[in-house]
Amino acid sequence: MSAGSSENESEQYGFVTAAGRRLEFRWIAPTASDRPALVFLHEGLGSIAQWKMFPDAVAAATGCGAFIYSRYGFGQSDPLTELRDVDYLAHEALVALPAVLAARGMVDPILIGHSDGATIALLYASDARWSTRAIVLEAPHVFVEDVGLTGIACAREAFRDGDLRRKLGRYHRDVDAMFNGWADTWLRPEFRAWNMESRLPD
Repeated sequence: MSAGSSENESEQYGFVTAAGRRLEFRWIAPTASDRPALVFLHEGLGSIAQWKMFPDAVAAATGCGAFIYSRYGFGQSDPLTELRDVDYLAHEALVALPAVLAARGMVDPILIGHSDGATIALLYASDARWSTRAIVLEAPHVFVEDVGLTGIACAREAFRDGDLRRKLGRYHRDVDAMFNGWADTWLRPEFRAWNMESRLPD
């Protein structure tokens, strides 16, 4: 039984080790048999807690089990200790996510991703090594847009001078490493050329 499991196993909270990182997860058991697992992939500043009750509502409406986890550097998962590579989204999609799914014994999932999480879902689904039942995408990135970079620059100002750091600090073990690892990567000049459009036909 995983840490934080309830006696009836309807919900679990714990940690899974995948790709060398200890990652927090939450599992909502299915209420109907023979349903695929839903895997929720959070946005660039997200975590398990920031999904709030949305996974519960989707799981209840579909009867599916729902697996929610915080990626490396987010939530209560291992904190980020190094600079992110420009291709960090591909690493999350093609190395970390497969390791998470394998550790939990999940195959042929439905991936539900928001922002960075939606890009990770696209990249994972485009790789023929793995089977994906379906993907649900909210605002995926497929190339770098000026409006996005402007928004990130504004978010960095709000983090440094406003109350964004305090708000995010409720959810993340190391809020400074989390935020800077995201914002600094996107605002690096070499990240401007990042593009995954060539993967879309797959």
